[in-house]
Amino acid sequence: MNSHDGHSAKPRPVRESQSQMAEVVLPNDANPLGNLLGGRLMHMIDIAGALSAHRHSHSHVVTASMDHIDFLLPVHIGDLLILKSSVNRAFHTSMEVGVKCWVENYIAGTTRHVASAYLTFVAVDQHGRRHAVPEVIPESEEEKRRYEDAGRRRDLRKQELERRKAGNQIG
Repeated sequence: MNSHDGHSAKPRPVRESQSQMAEVVLPNDANPLGNLLGGRLMHMIDIAGALSAHRHSHSHVVTASMDHIDFLLPVHIGDLLILKSSVNRAFHTSMEVGVKCWVENYIAGTTRHVASAYLTFVAVDQHGRRHAVPEVIPESEEEKRRYEDAGRRRDLRKQELERRKAGNQIG
């Protein structure tokens, strides 16, 4: 990393990137059945993921991909949606962020895991040029597992990209 870019290369623990946001699901966020629209949830996941990427990189970030998302249960109008995110692993200029979505029914006092996603963000300067990000320090066993899993997912993403490139060249 260049010293003139103002970013520290000092590794940062996962906990420094942890973020949480909450939003009440309103009728304009829902389909005619009263369930949160999947695209609206994806938008909120992108924002939650970006918060963690910003906190880790201390810079602007752009979304490079959302390569996996699981919608586990419907989210209803009036539910309190809680999105928790953290950087799983940092590579040279990119970071994989995991986002878990929970619904808290504050009337019934219950909490349900409703969705999970993995996103990749790239750190950029004010001109949109990529720059290096600090490494991640996983501390807990869960963070270490997510760190290792992120490396495997990155390898799979690269393999899939190469497969698609090869397929486009043949056709």
